[in-house]
Amino acid sequence: MSRRAVVIGAGLAGMLAAAALSSVVDEVTVLERDDLPDGPEHRKGLPQGRHAHLLMAGGLAAMEDLVPGVGMRKHLLAAGAREISLSSGMIALTPEGWMRRWRHEGPRMMTCSRALLDWAVRGAVLANTGAQVRKGQVLALTGDAERVTGVRVSTPDGDEVIDAEFVVDASGRGSRVVNWLSGLGISGVREKTVDAGLVNATRIYRTPEGAGRFPLTIIQANPYQGLPGRSGMVLPIEGDRWMVSLAGTRGGGEPPSDPDGFLRYTLDLPHPLVGQLISGAEPLTDIHVSRSTSNQRRYLEKVREWPEGFIALGDALATFNPAYGQGMSVAALGAQVLHRELRRGGVGSAGLARRVQRGAAASVEAAWTMAVSQDVWFPGTRGGAPTVADRLVTRFTRRVVRTATGSYAAASALWDVTSLTAGPERLLRPPALLATLNGPSLPAAAGPPLTEAERGILRDLQ
Repeated sequence: MSRRAVVIGAGLAGMLAAAALSSVVDEVTVLERDDLPDGPEHRKGLPQGRHAHLLMAGGLAAMEDLVPGVGMRKHLLAAGAREISLSSGMIALTPEGWMRRWRHEGPRMMTCSRALLDWAVRGAVLANTGAQVRKGQVLALTGDAERVTGVRVSTPDGDEVIDAEFVVDASGRGSRVVNWLSGLGISGVREKTVDAGLVNATRIYRTPEGAGRFPLTIIQANPYQGLPGRSGMVLPIEGDRWMVSLAGTRGGGEPPSDPDGFLRYTLDLPHPLVGQLISGAEPLTDIHVSRSTSNQRRYLEKVREWPEGFIALGDALATFNPAYGQGMSVAALGAQVLHRELRRGGVGSAGLARRVQRGAAASVEAAWTMAVSQDVWFPGTRGGAPTVADRLVTRFTRRVVRTATGSYAAASALWDVTSLTAGPERLLRPPALLATLNGPSLPAAAGPPLTEAERGILRDLQ
């Protein structure tokens, strides 16, 4: 009898889950309600798709492990993605000061448009596995509280039931997983939302002549001043273009959607570097605005009774304020947990779904803590306020970041945690902890750490 798995959603989490399943079942059907583009183009099912995305080193490593026969790093670079070193290829103003740039090698992240990333990953998975994508919208899970046996789906040809030995919900932020579980008699799913009211505004520019090697530039928001957060980023992406993403929280920090206001906003950030870079650059698109930015979490791993044959991954499990660049990597790490558990016991092993759901929660918890422990400090944040634990974490984190502005040991630990190549315990290892206790060994930088060549580029752009 043929063994089938069904994946709900053909986004990044869904395609990586399909890759994980393809080695242990005979057929993987990916159900997608949207029409998928033939190339690297935006699709409506991704509300954050037009804004800045970062693929951290931990997420890329998970992808390398998941897709058979494909070196994902080389595949993404060939498609046009850029590779940025956190140690030397980025200029960042943090709430604690400018990060220094070091000659030592550090973790790397991939930058490109989300449209390119999804298209490249989808193409790699479909070309190297037996997964198939079908148009359809899932209406319900079939089975009962003990085991999910498939899905009831609406297709262009009518409603039908698709039987499956394993079902993965990767349908994204708008997942109906709580309702689907309720239909099986499973209740008690705890959900939490922490919303700083962040608004994203993004515009694509042509990279000015001679500026192609200028570092990724980010002016981070400061959540500790009691004022609305305001940030800006110049992100190099495919096609010799810059993606310029602004973000601000409710109560006066929201970026405008008109061209003149957009530029003024960049120049009024805590440092005008982003505005200086783009003041003479050629815009290639309109300004796209999104408000789908809250931190949302479903604590599925804590549900008392969990059915065999079903899990949720990616944004169906948790979404994060995109300013922290964690979502794609968390989705990849969740799919890697599925892959690891499938290799250990196969798709029919008892307790598989529960183990995967709990395993995926580990990377979710790390990213959630990182995002929420900062967002709760912005004025007007809904769904959360600083707790005693938040205050303790914030005090320590701010000291780590302050030390990292002038200490390689602290900076290296911080990069590993933000890249999701290590958990928060990395900050407590002796070299990092000792550095944090002693404070930065170098004085604070007075301005952005630019090379002479980069200063020349900046002068030419103004």
